[in-house]
Amino acid sequence: MRATLIKPLASIIMIRMSARDKVRVLFRLIFLAMVLMAVAAVAAITTIRFTVHGRVEKVPNLIGQPEARARELLGGLGLEMKVEDKLYSHRIPSGNILAEMPPAGSLVRPAQFVHVLVSLGPPQVTVPNVVGSSLRAARIVSIQQGLTIGDVASVYWPQGGPDEVVAQDPQPAATHVRSPALNFLVSLGPRPPAFLCPSFIGQPLAEVRRELAEAGFTSIQVTRLSAPQSPAGTVVEQVPVPGSKITPGMVFDFEVAK
Repeated sequence: MRATLIKPLASIIMIRMSARDKVRVLFRLIFLAMVLMAVAAVAAITTIRFTVHGRVEKVPNLIGQPEARARELLGGLGLEMKVEDKLYSHRIPSGNILAEMPPAGSLVRPAQFVHVLVSLGPPQVTVPNVVGSSLRAARIVSIQQGLTIGDVASVYWPQGGPDEVVAQDPQPAATHVRSPALNFLVSLGPRPPAFLCPSFIGQPLAEVRRELAEAGFTSIQVTRLSAPQSPAGTVVEQVPVPGSKITPGMVFDFEVAK
């Protein structure tokens, strides 16, 4: 009787021990999978960081290199070249790199631009004198001399008529010319007189029109709005505001009570 009870008990213990072993194996598999996933994630992050932040290239020395060769050298490193300007040079032959930025030896990431200046060789142009000419005439003469048009600035000039070149850079017959661009300073004519704008608020619109017409101002815009506290037909708001500077041709904008 006792023997028959011992056999079922032993089988139950064996079953229980097998279940524990299975649980332990399952936990070990889950833990191993988590470790493998963590290792894979770290490896992926490291690869991304190395790709984005880790790879750098050293900018080669491009000074004196032909433009096509310089572009080829940079392309082989995954870099790009941008020509910012072309200048005259007595020491670098025409078509070769005169300067670069960032300078040679700098560490840059792939796909970055290296900005360069290209030599035009020694200057072989004569800078014409265009002061006193119209801007259109100055442009034509400059292009005929093999120059390009650089910056054009306009200022009020008491001695110069409108659209007249009053200064140039480089100066006429200059020998030390670095750029083929000719820059102009153009007159807008004498500065127009300026007046202080009076206050028209509270005045009848008809009277305001008359005063402005007598002063030579004819551009007037009127917006009518409801203003119970102001008499009908009087100015409630104005632009330009009182006390501001006004010049001939100024447009006045009035809000008038209905």
